[in-house]
Amino acid sequence: MEWIHDYLPYRISDNAEELQSDLILALLKGSYWAAERSEETITTSWKQSLCLGVYSAAGLQVGFMRVVTDGATFSWLCDVIVDADHRGKGLGKWMMAVLVDHPRIRHTSIYLGTRDAHGLYEKYGFVRQEMMVRRAAR
Repeated sequence: MEWIHDYLPYRISDNAEELQSDLILALLKGSYWAAERSEETITTSWKQSLCLGVYSAAGLQVGFMRVVTDGATFSWLCDVIVDADHRGKGLGKWMMAVLVDHPRIRHTSIYLGTRDAHGLYEKYGFVRQEMMVRRAAR
């Protein structure tokens, strides 16, 4: 599916074939949460996920978000990021609006673990709660 912004020259697509791996790798390697992931881990992580890319009018990918889901009961939102040169334009809000209404997951409970941007997520119905986690063996 594809969404066109009402007044900004951007579009969102959930077509995995459009994802620009070099850009996604650079964005995630520059993040606090994915900097330690290997390139293989990053690329493998989106193979079975629902991914949304944000693209400029020139076709350059400027944003990314990934959702792990069973398609029936739960979805886990992760790796939400916008390129620094494109922040402050409302793209994060638009990405969240598209995501929470996406037909593949809008009927599921959507979970998120983050240490920042709480105000943004709360605008889309997310509630701060304590969560248990089991870390993968290394």
